[in-house]
Amino acid sequence: MSISHPRGFDVQAAHSHVARDRKFARWLTKIEPIAPDPRWQASFDPVDALARAILYQQLSGKAAATIVGRVEKAIASEVLHADTLSRVDDETLRGCGVSGNKVRALRDLSERAAHGDIPSMDDMAGLSSDAIVAALTPVRGIGRWTVEMMLIFRLGRPDVLPIDDLGVRKGAQQIDRLTDLPTPKALDARGACWAPFRSYAALALWRIADLGTAAAKPTNRSQE
Repeated sequence: MSISHPRGFDVQAAHSHVARDRKFARWLTKIEPIAPDPRWQASFDPVDALARAILYQQLSGKAAATIVGRVEKAIASEVLHADTLSRVDDETLRGCGVSGNKVRALRDLSERAAHGDIPSMDDMAGLSSDAIVAALTPVRGIGRWTVEMMLIFRLGRPDVLPIDDLGVRKGAQQIDRLTDLPTPKALDARGACWAPFRSYAALALWRIADLGTAAAKPTNRSQE
């Protein structure tokens, strides 16, 4: 029997659960309330989302947006997919400002999509978060963190804790008043009590980290 995973979760229930952690609860009062994300119910193309994530890697939001705009113009489409990306050669993509490594990643993504190896949004509804990670991380240039951002921001999965994310680790450092950043392994253990709403905890930890560093603008997180 297959299980259908709904998109989104009850943020009030999540807040109440995470607030059982007294150290965390004190910080939850200092951040803006977390609301349901409208993207949880919006249709999206996973291949397009992954292609954009590849293009945004290691670049500022403004620079990446400029390159994405050039690519869209070159392929005459706002959808980055196997068939649209095939309209241009590697040299044209390089001319748009796409690095050689990213060109190869886009080609690998396109090839896998053409062979049906990238699950659709409907397919993902029947897959666990771990199964989605396993399906997408073989793509060149796509690591676990990128897929976790899709799980949180696009699919609204409730129990994803990106333990390698610097912002999440900084937030955890704040709530526990640690001298050093927690290691991913330590954060994984620390966050066990936040299940089954670790995605909510991650969203809150990013905001807490932004408070701690007095960030003028929160960091873009691949799927935002």
